[in-house]
Amino acid sequence: MFFIPAYILILLFTIVLDYFLAIHIERLAGKKRRWLLWVSLASNIGILAFFKYANFISANLNNLLDGLGLDYMVPYLSIILPIGLSFHTFQAMSYMIEVYWGNQKAERHLGIYALYVMFYPQLVAGPIERPQNLLHQFREKHSFDYQRVVGGLKLMAWGLFLKVVIADHLALFVNQVFGQPSDFPSSVLLWAAIFFSFQIYCDFYGYSTIAIGAAQVMGVRLMNNFNHPYAATSIREFWQRWHISLSTWFKDYVYIPLGGNKVSIPRWYVNTLLIFGLSGIWHGPSWMFLIWGLLHAFYIIFGRISLPVRTQLYQKLGLSNFPKIHQFFKIVIVFSFVTIAWIFFRAENLPDAWYIISHIFTGWADSSSFMNIKAIAAETVFNKANMFLAISYMIFLLAVEYVGRHFPDLANKAGFYQRWLVYYLLIGSIIFLGVWGQQQFIYFQF
Repeated sequence: MFFIPAYILILLFTIVLDYFLAIHIERLAGKKRRWLLWVSLASNIGILAFFKYANFISANLNNLLDGLGLDYMVPYLSIILPIGLSFHTFQAMSYMIEVYWGNQKAERHLGIYALYVMFYPQLVAGPIERPQNLLHQFREKHSFDYQRVVGGLKLMAWGLFLKVVIADHLALFVNQVFGQPSDFPSSVLLWAAIFFSFQIYCDFYGYSTIAIGAAQVMGVRLMNNFNHPYAATSIREFWQRWHISLSTWFKDYVYIPLGGNKVSIPRWYVNTLLIFGLSGIWHGPSWMFLIWGLLHAFYIIFGRISLPVRTQLYQKLGLSNFPKIHQFFKIVIVFSFVTIAWIFFRAENLPDAWYIISHIFTGWADSSSFMNIKAIAAETVFNKANMFLAISYMIFLLAVEYVGRHFPDLANKAGFYQRWLVYYLLIGSIIFLGVWGQQQFIYFQF
């Protein structure tokens, strides 16, 4: 409504429609229930497709017509994507499907259902909640609880630190390099790719953490959306840890209904390509997002095909005798492949993405050393201090996550003065080291 007040009517229409359709789906039996579900899904997907993909389709049709030499122009629409529409649509569809399957009773209170769809902490960028987890919480009595509120505020502070201190600091470097990649040598391109991997993680994980913390302050529990994704030892595991609410949404409502992995190998290939293709295009009307999604599908397919060969190779190298080294090796490999895929996600167009990838692996004879921080900083808006600071942030994040994975109770054992020292350092870092007013949350555009 801040941008276009009339856009609130989109939410009003879908909320009222789904509210009444769900009640009728619960009451009816047979094919009528299915038809009502399709009406709901078509309405939600249709609105999303109209605002998100109409001009993308027009642009591609115009390119096709121009290539065929036809003198006709498909008109573009003067519309913008309402903030959070993709997340709202998927959350509403989750409710309708669960009611249809009989896993969730239709909500009779219109205000509570509207609150489920429009719950402000996670409305614009998730996590995408299931009705079984969220709806009943709006009927519960939420009394003030000091520990719960303090825990929520801690999460919000940590999320804000991830966003304005780490993500937005890295963005200064990333935006310059990805804006004009041909101006930079191989070492700078490689650092930019690594920085973006951490930028998008801290940006999106930061938002999710703030959302979860804000909801917790009010007594509402939201699902965890991230679980140390860069500690994954396979691409499949990465997707079990990254944007969990979206990956499980596609798994439960698309992948499993298509047969999941209980189908023939060729059909499984098709299902995998379809799921990741949809995941890619869900992020936005761009061929770059589609390529990013399909690239992850190829990673998973290749991982399954190559498993016997890789197992034999690990045995011959003796890595199976050193499980810690073997695990670290797999984490580095997975992070490398994920980082390559992120290049397509972030690059302005396909030529830029290809230039970055091709020059990361070539041109080192004419490039400054990967660890020559002074030379690399001289090429960008960063000075030497900022470059060291950015690297320190990433190391700090990895250290915090390592401690969180292996010593989960350490924070609870800390004394009063130790805890408050950490609080002051965190708040001070946000105030004095944060990059303010530079960049919105990346996932707001989706």
